[in-house]
Amino acid sequence: MPILCLGLSHHTAPVDVRERHAFPAERMGEALTVLRTYDAVREAAMLATCGRLEIYAELDDYELGVEQIKAFLTQFRHGAVGYDLESYLYTLLGREAIEHLFRVTTGLDSMLIGEAEILGQVKDAYVQAHQVGALGASLHRLFGDAINAGKTARSKTCIGQESASVATAAIDLARARLGSLVGRKVLVVGAGKMGRTAGKRLYHEGVAELVIMNRTFERAQALVDEIGFGKALSLEHVSVSLVHADIVVTSTGASSFMVSVPMVAAAMAQRPQRPLFIIDIAVPRDVDPAVAQIADVSLVDIDGLRDVVDERLEVRREAIPHVEAIVAEYVARFSEWYRSRLAVPVIASLTQKADAIRTSEIERLFARCPDLSERERTLIAGASMTIVSRLLHSAVVKIRDKAVADREGALESTRLLEELFELRSQADART
Repeated sequence: MPILCLGLSHHTAPVDVRERHAFPAERMGEALTVLRTYDAVREAAMLATCGRLEIYAELDDYELGVEQIKAFLTQFRHGAVGYDLESYLYTLLGREAIEHLFRVTTGLDSMLIGEAEILGQVKDAYVQAHQVGALGASLHRLFGDAINAGKTARSKTCIGQESASVATAAIDLARARLGSLVGRKVLVVGAGKMGRTAGKRLYHEGVAELVIMNRTFERAQALVDEIGFGKALSLEHVSVSLVHADIVVTSTGASSFMVSVPMVAAAMAQRPQRPLFIIDIAVPRDVDPAVAQIADVSLVDIDGLRDVVDERLEVRREAIPHVEAIVAEYVARFSEWYRSRLAVPVIASLTQKADAIRTSEIERLFARCPDLSERERTLIAGASMTIVSRLLHSAVVKIRDKAVADREGALESTRLLEELFELRSQADART
């Protein structure tokens, strides 16, 4: 069966749906292990970012496999959902799925075109799937090619020029709303990749105070040391820090709200007439959306950042045709390899049988000629391998070419070879 991509993204689902189906990194291995227990799922990988959750799989049975993956999305961690999940999902099959992953990895499908984070996120998805044994030959090759396509796009085009990640977009939005950030007091909640990018950018914007918070104080302190500016605190100090901050940027990836309505309301009561601007770039969200109803509080979530960098991405948009050409080249290359896999079993059986016959005959010859020197034995063995290789070469090439150009014709050819050389009975004997 062909490769499948089933998922939801910022194109099809709002943040409140995406956060319901977010998978924390520490449970990704468990999720993939569960997914692989479904009968129809031969191999699988899962790409989870703030903008998408996508499952890539090779299935033994298409209809059953799609049904099982949808059941997995509904049941793992979440239980029943209070909405029609089907209305947010998309299913891509075969070449469409392959091309989609290449477009994702090169940044063409991102909320912010050419974002820097996505290539690393695809690498992480590949590593996680590999570590739990969820990858087979197909997805191993697909993700490897996709990562190479992403690297090629970033090195040979300007798709990655002009800084515009989710974190930098948040800072751009703060500056657009508040004017210069010089002299502002900023609280960054979360010291991961997003928090690191935001913290460094805020330092260069000239903020007066920068507080970095994280679940583990040591990680917050490490980021402060890396930036060379700011103060590290643990998350238990969020309430107090809200009283002093002009801007809050959150990106923890926690499974529940880190900033609640009572927390913000209490902070605002201690700072009357002084506005607070909160940017929540986490999925699941860190800040209760109801916080936006509090006087003098402005709240923007990740979906609210879409238009922030539009005017800054003209250079990247100019690169789109060049990146699409790179994607098309990689898609064609992978598709050719994928179609040629049809011929792999019969080629392997044919070469194994030929080599087994060669080895047996060489051993009989050596037994009859015990006086042969080591050099003579080596020359005879080498000549026998050359004969077999040359004899099979044209057949192997034609079978591969046939598999790429004509699937039905290739199937007929492989059946004929199996019958002529009794390859199927040989394979049955090995199992």
